[in-house]
This record gives sequence, structure tokens and C-alpha cells, in this order.
Amino acid sequence: MEGKGAGPSRAVYDRLTAEEMDEQRRQNVAYQYLCRLEEAKRWMEACLKEELPAPVELEESLRNGVLLAKLGHCFAPSVVPVRKIYDAEQRRYQATGLHFRHTDNINFWLAAIAHVGLPSTFFPETTDIYDKKNMPRVVYCIHALSLFLFRLGLAPQIHDLYGKVTFTAEELSNMASELAKYGLQLPAFSKIGGLLASELSVDEAAVHAAVLAINEAVERGVVQDTLAALQNPSALLENLRGPLAALYQELLAQAKMEKAASARNHGDGEQDIYDRFLTQAEIQGHVNCANVLGALEVVDDALERQSPEALLEALQDPALGLQGVRRDFADWYLEQLSSDREQKAQELGQLELLQKEEVQVGVASANLKGDQEQAMLRAVRRINSAIQRGVAADTVAELGCPAAQLPAVYPCASAVYQRELALLQQQQGELSQEELFVAVEMLSAVVLINQALEARDASGFWNSLVDPAVGLAAVEGGHAQRYFEALVELRQARGAFLSWNDLQAAVRRVNAQVQEETAQVLAVSLINEALSQGSPEKTLSALLLPAAGLDGVRLPVAPRYHLLLRAARRRKAQGTGDPGAVLWLEEIRREVVTANEDTDAAHRMALGVAAINQAIKEGKAAQTERVLRNPAVALRGVLPSCADGYQQVLEGAVARKQRPGDTALWVRHDMKDGTAYYFHLQTFQGTWEPPPGCGLNTAHLTREEIQAAVTKVTAAHDRRRLWEANVGFVVQLQARVRGFLARREFAERSLCLRTWLPAVTKIQAHWRGCRQRKAYRERLRYLKANVDAIVKVQAWARMWAARRRYRRRLGYFQKNVDSVVKIQAFFRAWKAQGDYRMLVHTPHPPLSVVRRFAHLLDQSQQDYLAEAELLTLQDAVVRQIRANQQLEQDLNALDIKIGLLVKNRITLQEVAAHCGKLTRKNREQLAEMMVLDKQKGLKSLSKEKRQKLEAYQHLLYLLQTQPVYLAKLIFQMPQNRSTKFMESVVFSLYNYASNRREAYLLLQLFRAALREEVGSKVEQPQDMVTGNPTVVRLVVRFYRNGRGQSALREILGKVIQDTLEDRLLSVHTDPVHVYKSWVNQTEAQTGQRSHLPYNVTPEQALSHPEVQRRVDISLRNLLALTDKFLVAITSSVDQIPYGMRYVAKVLKTTLAEKFPAAPESEVYKVVGNLLYYRFLNPAVVAPDAFDVVALAAGGVLTAPQRHTLAAVAQLLQHAAAGKAFPGGGPHLRVLNCYVEDTHLKFRRFVCRACRVPEPEERFAMDEYSDMVAVAKPVVYVTVGELVSTHKLLLEHQDSIAPDHHDPLHELLEDLGELPTVADLVGENVAADVGADLSKLEVSLTLTSKFEGLEAGADDSSAQSLLLSTKQLLADIMQFQPGDCLQEMLSLPASREQEAAHRRLMCRRQARAAQSPEPQRRPCSLTARGLLPLAEKQQRVLRDLRRLESLGVVSASDGYQALVDELAKDICSQRRRRQRRKAELLKLQATLQGLHAKATFYEEQGDYYSQYIRACLGHLAPSCRNSGRGQKQPCLHYTAAQLVEKGVLVEIEDLPSSHFRNVIFDITPGDEAGKFEVSTKFLGVHMERFQLHYQDLLQLQYEGVAVMKLFNKAKVNVNLLIFLLNKKFLRK
Repeated sequence: MEGKGAGPSRAVYDRLTAEEMDEQRRQNVAYQYLCRLEEAKRWMEACLKEELPAPVELEESLRNGVLLAKLGHCFAPSVVPVRKIYDAEQRRYQATGLHFRHTDNINFWLAAIAHVGLPSTFFPETTDIYDKKNMPRVVYCIHALSLFLFRLGLAPQIHDLYGKVTFTAEELSNMASELAKYGLQLPAFSKIGGLLASELSVDEAAVHAAVLAINEAVERGVVQDTLAALQNPSALLENLRGPLAALYQELLAQAKMEKAASARNHGDGEQDIYDRFLTQAEIQGHVNCANVLGALEVVDDALERQSPEALLEALQDPALGLQGVRRDFADWYLEQLSSDREQKAQELGQLELLQKEEVQVGVASANLKGDQEQAMLRAVRRINSAIQRGVAADTVAELGCPAAQLPAVYPCASAVYQRELALLQQQQGELSQEELFVAVEMLSAVVLINQALEARDASGFWNSLVDPAVGLAAVEGGHAQRYFEALVELRQARGAFLSWNDLQAAVRRVNAQVQEETAQVLAVSLINEALSQGSPEKTLSALLLPAAGLDGVRLPVAPRYHLLLRAARRRKAQGTGDPGAVLWLEEIRREVVTANEDTDAAHRMALGVAAINQAIKEGKAAQTERVLRNPAVALRGVLPSCADGYQQVLEGAVARKQRPGDTALWVRHDMKDGTAYYFHLQTFQGTWEPPPGCGLNTAHLTREEIQAAVTKVTAAHDRRRLWEANVGFVVQLQARVRGFLARREFAERSLCLRTWLPAVTKIQAHWRGCRQRKAYRERLRYLKANVDAIVKVQAWARMWAARRRYRRRLGYFQKNVDSVVKIQAFFRAWKAQGDYRMLVHTPHPPLSVVRRFAHLLDQSQQDYLAEAELLTLQDAVVRQIRANQQLEQDLNALDIKIGLLVKNRITLQEVAAHCGKLTRKNREQLAEMMVLDKQKGLKSLSKEKRQKLEAYQHLLYLLQTQPVYLAKLIFQMPQNRSTKFMESVVFSLYNYASNRREAYLLLQLFRAALREEVGSKVEQPQDMVTGNPTVVRLVVRFYRNGRGQSALREILGKVIQDTLEDRLLSVHTDPVHVYKSWVNQTEAQTGQRSHLPYNVTPEQALSHPEVQRRVDISLRNLLALTDKFLVAITSSVDQIPYGMRYVAKVLKTTLAEKFPAAPESEVYKVVGNLLYYRFLNPAVVAPDAFDVVALAAGGVLTAPQRHTLAAVAQLLQHAAAGKAFPGGGPHLRVLNCYVEDTHLKFRRFVCRACRVPEPEERFAMDEYSDMVAVAKPVVYVTVGELVSTHKLLLEHQDSIAPDHHDPLHELLEDLGELPTVADLVGENVAADVGADLSKLEVSLTLTSKFEGLEAGADDSSAQSLLLSTKQLLADIMQFQPGDCLQEMLSLPASREQEAAHRRLMCRRQARAAQSPEPQRRPCSLTARGLLPLAEKQQRVLRDLRRLESLGVVSASDGYQALVDELAKDICSQRRRRQRRKAELLKLQATLQGLHAKATFYEEQGDYYSQYIRACLGHLAPSCRNSGRGQKQPCLHYTAAQLVEKGVLVEIEDLPSSHFRNVIFDITPGDEAGKFEVSTKFLGVHMERFQLHYQDLLQLQYEGVAVMKLFNKAKVNVNLLIFLLNKKFLRK
């Protein structure tokens, strides 16, 4: 409803009844008073610089006087100091309401307004404020005070808002009722100016006439007349300055126009002349404002001229009223204010005057800087003096003085500071503050490093070491641990403080060591690379690298090095099963030594062979025999007695090998390993490669030939000696054999010749053939005799051909060596990339590919240890959660017991007050009274109500933590009802996101609801723009209030304020409007009617050059201003509330999922519509409605200002939507180009805005958060909201939870039928209150009925089995070949594979032994890891069968799932480690929190148990004379007596006539609260029964009226409790 200043017309009054006219009059009065409240509120906000409550709540907020006292402090700080304001933060008021000390604040305010001189006519009484007796009088006083302070220049002017603000019908009605309730009449607010003039003026008539003359002069607009009228002494105006006459005229004319416009809003009723004219106080106020502006211009001129003297004089101008201006700080003022002026010019893009408040802040800042500088200089002088005195403690004390502005110092190292600073002072003289700062900063950093070293704090050491203050050079992050260890060792060795030089030297030493190690690794890699290339020269070059540290590397041995290293590398590759195995440094060093030893042995052997050949040539048998026994030659079977034979045979061999013209000096020796060693007979040098261009000496005997000759001679000698020993027997045997053979041959020959004469002929023929064959054999024998020469000739020919081909090929490769290297590198990279690409991108990589990267999994088994620790922690968390749940249940049971004990005592007192004893007449009444909480509400202490309360708590917890229910429920209701439901119930359920848990859960609801709405109601993305989505509307409304308003203020406040302050800005781009303005301006300037037509089309208007010029200027202004807004918005992404950005992210992903074919630009337009059009655009259009800018009290935006903001908003809206302006005008083409360019910026802005972390990360929430929290969440809802929510869930339960096994159905079944409000409140409360019960609030502590984590034992065991199987398989895979798992596991392990596996296990075990105890493997995992390779294969086969039975893997696909798991582990090794580490930290923190919660529960349980024991301790015999040694009192009742009292109901199978023969004895036990009931029948003991008092209370709590004793006697529980209380309860 919008109030209006004037009453309705006569025609309307004729149609209204008297009652309606009275009601309208009351409404008008209420509207007028609300306007005055709004005016006072805005004026006080401008003074206090803080936000005040709404006008309808302002009266109540003024009652405690805090705001009034703060207002008094603004204009009279000496009267109202801030420290004297009681309850300044209003915490006491918000907690307990008004306090009598709040009247002190009111009295302070009254004293302040009296101090400034406000006439007492306007003063209210203290009770008018504190007791709210006459609040209109208080508001009236505030209005008078505002006008009075404005006249004095102490406060801004209050503005008339009548007719400019609107209030709801409910607010108007409530205010009218409030005014009618107290019977108050509104004061004449419009007469305040006149009353102030009458109170302050000496001659009212003269003042009135002077003021009217000033108003008339202002209307005429002549500056001289206005100044003359102002200088009239009767006007009582002060501080008039002639040079400012034009400014006086401008300000007064503008104020008078605004006041006249306000008067027109009030209608045509009776008005005072001062409703249209300026009062004397208002004129004085505007004169003061003009004086301030003039003084600020003088200040600006002084700053422009950079004159300290002129600036000081300008700052001392009384018009400014600056405080704390000091003459000696003129230079400081000039520097500070010049800086402020330049900063403001940079922000605004143009030079602007500094405001009075800015100048005052600059003066205060300059004073502070000057004081600090002077204090700093004094402190530096004291420090230099202390250093000279040489007392370390005094030096440290002076260094720690805050005035010195030095870094923190540490007294524990005072001697260090003293020594170093004294040395520096000796070198440089008096130290300045900058020198002290650098030195102290460095020394403190060194002290921190020494402290960290002493405490063994590696983390603190590293943080201190990399501190820039230390200034250490060449500190590498990767060497942190080595720095730490080296410095700890150095400090232990020295036992003293390490200086900066020591630290730098240690850092350099560690860097050198690391560099040396790196160089060695590089050298080893170069050696292996040279071996791979097959080049002995490159191998030698790599071996000769100084970094390799290899001694004795010789150039001639290069081929031998290359040969042995390649052989060693092949052996290592075969032994490890890794084709890419490389040699390590020790292996290389060992092979180098071996090559050198082989070379030395070959050289010695060659020398020995050369000596033998030389001795043979000399022909001296003795010398030949001596050199044959040379150990280096290692000839076998040399005998001294055969010297001559050796000489003869060897000479013969030499003679046979001698060739004419053979002068070659190189000889070749074949070694045992098949290699050849070449030796020069003249220089005695040897080499492993054939000498280039030289032939070999063929006459030189080799070792093998010498050995053959020696063996031959030695064997002949041995045979000769044997024959010589048996010569007689041999001669005789030979003779006999020859005779026998000769006789037999002769006989046979004779017979043959006689018998086979024809054959003789044939024999002769054969003989001729034999002769031919003999000739052939002789030729063949000749060739064979010269086979060496033939082979040598053939070898030379083949060698020459091969060498030629080799040199050509080698030359080609050397010519293209760069290309060869690149090809090889590309091939290796291509091969590795292909394998890795297959590993990463193939869903099922083959086993061969996984095997190539399996070594990446072998990292000391720490990954498997971490996985095992993670499983252990998860199990521990689950067990602790269950234990905490049990503790919580026990604690709830104890809580109920305590409540029953306390309630029973209260009930007993009520019973005792009504009935003195238990009789038949009153037993029914007593039984009724003993029933606990019979007619109480939801929180009464009974089992039924307790279950109802818990059911509601469970239901609200489910709705809060499972947002899908509320998300679906919102869309089951009409839109208007869903909005009300969200604002009244849902936001209350989430406590308006008051803490991080509720904020996180509310975001989950928004996400679920938005997904639900998009999934069910959106047919295309543009529906989110053209429609009115419920969730988007609610989200924007929620985040635009509170913190959202502050965000809007931070984003748009400055740029909007700058726009509003630029009164000359024009952004009209409509050619017709510009044309009409031009025509009107021309007519106004010339005074003649323009000949141009007034109504034209845009094209006709643009045909005029002046219109085009003005439109171009407006376009440039509009685009420049829009750019400012755009920069402010796009650079403030982080200022947008997180909730808005996350909802935008959810909207983007949801639309992309539902509409995958939609262009990305369409999705960005929808998201941009949410962020800009719905959230930011309203604040641009109407900043006053969202408190984005601070307007003066009563200030409103003018029409040009609103048009400017609307034009900017329209252009930004088109840019955000990427929508061009319709039409083809040139001015529109400019705007469309701008829209197209700006749309891309908006897209980037939207993209950045959507990049936000998930709520789990933002609010640090996880699945354990509620389980760890000690305090349970509490919500406050009204009873009506609770009932309506229950009703809605019952109506729509099938829609929001279709599955009847859903937990929601179970909770609704627990609640039963829908209760009424009276049922939940309770009949007693309902009778007492008698008001609207649905608005009564109830607090509910939310708990989950289904809380708890179920530990999946099967899943845990399956994961553990899978983990151990992968571990064993990774070990096997590195040694066993095979194309599939079955083949790899079925192949038996060879001895070499077992040995290599055993070496790996030994290294792993050694590393594990060096690990800290908490990080060592469990025994079971260690035992499995150290099994032999064959047994591991068996274990893996058995585990695979178990995993197959669990459904984890399948043999049909060759257990490919397990191979895929290993591939995933390899690919995600680093990410898995990071995630696992984060999960471990989270679980450890969770476990710690659970332990703390368990401790809290245990302490609470102990306290409750002690309290229960204390309560039960009162259940002692009431007899005061019973001592310790006396017998416990006992109650004796017959059954008939108990029946009469109503305690006993019946005894089964016993007639009532025998009740007098049954005796019941009730005796208290040794422990409080326990009683022993024994029975006698005819004097005979029958049975005993232990009765517990708490069991009786529990039965009463559960509603059990009758219980059995001895399985026969039935007793009334309530009356039995009363009897025990009456007889045993201690008073």
C-alpha cells in the first residue's frame, strides 16, 4: 500500500461512510508517522554509519538507549564517551531484555542534546523512551535535533520522504492500532523549523522577514542579491564568505526546489510558509556546507601546488573543524593527502575533491605516521646505545621495543644479537633503522633455525630455512632432509650456536655432494647409453668422465672395456629378466678392473711369447728352455732335459712358417674367451683391436704353436724313455711277429696266385687306378700342406671386402649421426608411449604391457601398508561409532532415570499437599496424581510422549540430511504454497544456514531441488530464462539478504556511488529524446520558438549533426560507464556468495547432462541469466532498495540517476544474454558490436564463477561429521509448522517415496495419525496460554534412527584378499614370463629366477628393518612377502580361486579384472597416494574425535550415575533414631491391609478371606533404592522378592499400572511407589 499525502477528493468523501472516513484518516496518520520513522532511521544511519532496524521495529530498538547514546557520541563525544555506553553491543538486551541500567544511555543522550544547545521544548522524558509511553515525542525530538545539528554543520540534513516510501497494509494497520492503543497524537513535524527559530531568535519578526528576503532572493537567482540578503544581521547567519556567494546561491536554490517538491507531495491542505521556504536553520546549514566545499577547494589547491605552508593554513580553516592538526607535521600532511588525492583520482578516473571525512582521516593517518617515525628514531638511538654498552639483555630488550618497528627477537639468543650487532656497528658506525631491521630479521631467522635443529623439528627447520629473511643462497627444496641432517650433525659436533656463515657453508657442501652424486648418476647413464649404441669410443669417453670416478681407465683397453661391459649387461638382463637392465657404478668399476687385469695378463703373455721366439732365433737351447718356463706364458710339460728337442722342433716350426719378405711387426694372440690380442714386436705395445693398415707377422710362433711343439717333444721324450727301458723284450716280440706274419702272407699269396689267375688281370687294372688315385692324393696332400697360406689369402680378400663395406657404412652413419640419434630416440619414445597409451587408455591392457611397468609398483611395499592401515582405521572408526552409539543409548537411559526420580519427588510433594495418608477414600485420587505427566505435551516425561518426540526428531533429521524428500515435496504443492513452505518451514529446518553444517545441508537441498525441477519441468534450456523457476527464485531471494547484501555492496557499491555523484553524466541514446532535448534547450536559450518540428522519427532526428554529436557523446559515456560496471562485476567473482556460485555450477552441469545436444553457449546464457539478471541486475537498477549505496537520511535517487542506471543495466543484460538490439540505426550498430564483444567476457565470468569447490570441501563435511560432533543439531520450529509438515508428508508420501520400504514410511508409521496442535502442546499448557497455540516454538534435538556404519566384513575381507593377491602377483610378474596369468603361474621357476627373487626379497627386508616401527608391515603380510617364488605362485592360484568364489574375478577371461586392477594401480599411483593420505588423515581425525566424544559420554555417564546414587541415597529410613548398629526398620502389613490401601489388587488362587493370614514384610536393603519383600502364610516363610525402586519408576514411565510379585500377587505400581515414598523417603 502506498500512502499519499493529501486526502481524497470531495466526490470520494461523498461515497464514504463515517467509519470509512475515520479509518482512512487513521491510515493517513499511521502512514505519516511511518514516514517520519523512516526519515529518522535514515538520518541516524547516516550519522552512525551502521544499519538500523526497519521503521516498524525502530521504536522498540530505541528503548534501551544504545542507539541514542551512540548518536550523542557522534556530536558530543566528550559528554557521551563510548566506554560509558551500557551494553553497547546489546548482548545483554538480546539475552534478557531491558535492564534498569539502560536508562543511563537515555540520560547520556539527553545530556548530549542539552550540551549542544537544543531547546528543552523538544526534550522527551526518560519514561517516554524506556517505557514506550510517547515514542512520537522521541521521533519529534530526533527530527528537531537533525535540523539543529544541520544548522551547526555537525550532521547531514534530514530528508522529507512523505509520498516517496511505501508500507504494507499490515504495517499501516499495526501502526494505526499502536497509536490508537496509547491514544497519542502526532506532533507537528512541519512546525519544527518555526519553533526552532522562535526558540533561538531574539527578534522573531526581524528574523522572519530576513529569512523571507533570503528565500525571495534565491528565487530570483541573482547572486549579489542573495549575498546581500544573507549578510543581513537580522538573519543571524554566521560564517558568511563573500567569494562563495555563487555556491550559496546554487545550494540554496537546489534545497528550496527540493523542499517545494516535498510540500507538493503533502497535498493542498493547510500548510505553513516554511513548508515551501527554507528556515533559518536550513539556510545556516547550507551556508556551512558551502563553506566546507570552499575550504576543501583551498586544500585541493594547496595540494596541487605542493605547498606545505598553504596546506597547513587551509587545514586550520574553522569551516572544516579538523581535529589534531599540528604545525610540525605539515610535510606529513602534504605527503599523506597528496597520496590520498592521487589514489582517489586513479579509482574515479578523474580528479575529485577530497571530502571532509577523508581529509580528517588523512590528518589522523599523518599524525600517526609522524608519531611512529619519531618514536622509531628514539628507539633506534636507544638500541645503538645499548649495543655500545655491551649488555646483551639490555640490547635484546631495546630490540623488542614495538616503537623500533623491528622483527621479533628471541631473548634466549641475546648473546648472538649483541655480538653480531656490535661487530656491524664497529664496521659501519651508528646503525639506522633499515640496517637494524635487515640484521635483526636475519639473526632472528638464524636463531629459529638453531632452535629447530636443537628440537629436531624438521618441518620448522625447513620453514625457517626457506624464509627470505635468512638470505641463504642456493637452497634447494629437494635437499631439505639432507640440509637438516648435515646441520644437526654439525651442531652436535660443535656443540654451539651455528652462525649464518656456518649455515651457508653447510648448504653449499650439501649441494656439492648432491651435485656430485647427480653427476655420477649421469655418467653411469651415459656409459649405459654408449653400451647400447655399440661404440667403444663413446664407451671410453663416458668412462673417462671425471664424475664417474673410475681409476686406471686406459685408451688401448677401450675395446676390452666395451666388450666386458656389454657382456656384463647381457648377463644382468638375463639374470633379472629385464631386457632394459642397466649396469650400476660398482659393476662398471668391477668390469673395468677385470679388463685392466686381462690386458696386463695378455701383455705379459705376449712378451713371454716374443722372448721365446727371440730365443729360438738366437739358437741357444738353454735360453729357450728358460724362457719356455716363464709363468706369464703358462706352458705345460716343459722339461729341462728336452731343451735341445724344443730348440730343434721350434726352429723347424719357425722355418716352416717363414715366408720371404715377411717384415710385419704385429702378431696376434688368441685368448681363451675367443678374443684376439695384438702385440708389436718392436715397441712391445699391445692392443685389443686389429692395427689399421698393417699385416701380421706370419713367422712368429703363437703360444698355441709353442705349446703344441713342447707337447710333441715332451711326448716323444716320454715314449723314448719307455722304449729304452724295455728294448730287449720289444726286439724279441717283433722278430716273432714278423716271422709269423711273413710265413702266413707267403702261403696266402701263393695260394691266391695259383687259384685266382683271372683275377690278377683285374688287380693290375686296379693297380693302375691306384696309381692315379695316388697322384690325386699327392696333389691333395700338397694343398693341405699349404692350407694356412690358402686360408690367409682368402681371409685377406674377405677382410678387405668387409672392411670396405664397414667403412662406407660407418662414414654414412657418422655423416648423419644427429639423425640416427633422433631416430633412435623417437623409436624408443614411440615404443614407450605406445605401451603406456595402451596401459592407460585400453580398458583391458594385456599382461605383457602391465609387466613392463610392474616395477613401478615395487616401492618398499608402502602402498600396500597404507592400504592395510586404511582398512584398519576404517574398522576402528566403525567399531568406535558403534561403541559411541551404545554409550549414547546408555546416557539417554540414565537421563530418563534421573527425570523419573526428580519427577517422582515433585509428584510426591503434590500428593502430600493434597492427602495426608493413604486411605480407601482417596486412593483413586492418589493413583491418578501419581501418574506422571498425564496431560502434558510433546516433551512430557512418559514413554508414549518420549517416543513421539523421538519420532519427530528422527523425521526432521531425515528430512534435513536427505534433501531428496523436501526437493520432491516442494514440487508437489502449488507454487505460492511452496514458496511459503520454503520460507517458513524449510529455512527454519536449516536454521537459515547459520553454521557450516546447516549451510552445507541447505546447499544439498538446493542442488536436489534444482535437479528435480530441471528433470521434471524443463523442456529446453530457455525455459529457465523465460519461466519463473521456483528453486532459482528461492535461491536468489535467500542469498540476496544478509551476507548477500554486503556482497552486492562490495561488488557494485563504489561504481554506483561514483555514477550517482556524477550529475553531469548523460547516457540518453534515443535520437528522438536527444532531438527534443536539443529543441527545448534552444528555445530556452533564445526565447523564440524553434522552426524545427517537435515530433520526428529517429531517422529524421539523426539527420541533424548536433543530434548525431550528442548521441555520439552519450554512446561514449554509456559504453565507458558500462565498462566500469563490467570490470567491477567480472573482477569480483570471489565476492559473490558461495551458495550462488555453487547453484550456478549445479545448474550448468544439470542442463549439460539433460540436454547434451544443446550448444554450450545456450547453457552459459542460462547460467549468466541466474548470476547477472536475477542476482546482480536488480541491485544495479535499484541500489537504494538493496542498500548498495549509502544515501543520506531521506535521500532518494533522481529520475536522471535512475535512467542512467537503467540504461547501464539494459546494456549489461543484453550483453549477458548475447542479444542484439533490434533496429538498424548506426547508434544501435555500435551498441551491438559492444554487446558481441562483452558477451565473451560474460562467458568467461560465468565460467570462473562456476569453478568452485564442492560443499564437502568448502565446509569440511564428510560422512563422519555428525558422528564426531558432541553437540547434536537443534532446530526451532513452531507447533503449527510441525503439524503442517507432518500433514504434507502424509498427503504426498507415495509421491516422494514410492518404495514402501523407504525409511520415510517407517518414520511416518512411528508417528502414527496426524496429531492436533493441542495434542503436541498439552492440555494444561493450552488451558494456560489460551492464545494461538500454533505459533508456540519447540526446540528439537535432531537424531537419526538409522545412524551407524555397518562394517562390511565380507567386503573388508575381499579387499584384503585382493590387496595381498595383487602384492604377490606384482612380485611374480617381475621374474616369470608368460602371456597370461595361467601360463605365468603354471611355469616352474628356474634357479636363476628364484635367486633373483630372493635378492629382491632380501633388499626389501633390509629396507623394512630400517623403517620406523609404526610403518612396518604386519607379520602376516611380511610372511607372505618373503615366500619363495614357487610358493607365491601356489598362493596366488589359491587366492584367485577364493576371489572367484567371491565374484571379484573370473577365470573365463583369464583373470583380466586382476590385471586391470594392477594397471589402474600403476596409472593412478600418485593420485591414489594423495587420496589415500588425505583419507588416512581424515580417518585419524575422525577417530580422534570419536575418542573425544566417547570420553565425553563416559564422563557424562559417570556424573549421571553419581547423581542417581545421590538421589537414591535419600531413600533411607525416615526414623531419625536409627543408628549404624540398629536394625533396619521393616514394614509389616497383612494382605488385607494392603488391599484396603489399594496397594494389593489380588492374590491368585487365594480367597480374600485368607488375606489376613498373609503377612508382607518390606525391608530396605543395604544399597539405596533396593527393598526386600518377604511373605509369610500362617507364620511360615514362603518366598522372598528383590524390589528395585528404579524398576518401579520405569514401569510407571512405561504406563504399567499393575505388576506381579512372586508370580501370584498383583500390586498397584503407583500406590506401591507412594507407600515406599511415604515410609522410607527422607524429608
